[in-house]
Amino acid sequence: MSESSSVRIERLIRLIADHYGEIPWWPGDTDEVMIGAILTQQTRWENVESALTNLKKKGLCSLDSIFSADIREIEDAIRCTGFYRVKARRLKSLATHVMEMHGGTGGMADKPTGQLRHGLLQVQGIGDETADSILCYGLLRTSFIIDAYTERMVHCIGVPERRGALKSIFEGVLHNDNQTYRQAHAHIVEYGKEFCGKKRCSECILVSSNV
Repeated sequence: MSESSSVRIERLIRLIADHYGEIPWWPGDTDEVMIGAILTQQTRWENVESALTNLKKKGLCSLDSIFSADIREIEDAIRCTGFYRVKARRLKSLATHVMEMHGGTGGMADKPTGQLRHGLLQVQGIGDETADSILCYGLLRTSFIIDAYTERMVHCIGVPERRGALKSIFEGVLHNDNQTYRQAHAHIVEYGKEFCGKKRCSECILVSSNV
């Protein structure tokens, strides 16, 4: 881990935290957050909210109920997220893993983070970003999420590391508690949507501040 990269990332975290302040997280339980982590793949958050509402109406907003449900019923509820057949299979796979390996999300509470992450990465359709989203937001672990916005932003400030190496840098810089991890990632997502996604590069405070 290069010192220059860690220093630049520390400044990035501080600048965007000052820009946004505290960002609230939606009050979903562990099951809902884990389901949402699958649904949010390749779609807008508004579509995920609609799908979660549909699942709740059908009594399917838990991994236990998804484990037992007919896959066509799941597909119908999440159709608005796009790729709904793929996502329904992924939800089934996640539910099967959690129910058979842990007996439900409650059984994950006393398991080491590394063990949980390894297990999640064996589930069809779950990669590093989704696994870390489940761990950080659903299970309240200190496992930082590296997404496309994060990689794009650090590239713009001259940090060459990617994915696993980048995750290690963030985890070495951040104070080791879940709230800090969630806020840092939420700040990056908000900044990415406001500036990177809209190509407002000339207004970027990271570049203008010489991070």
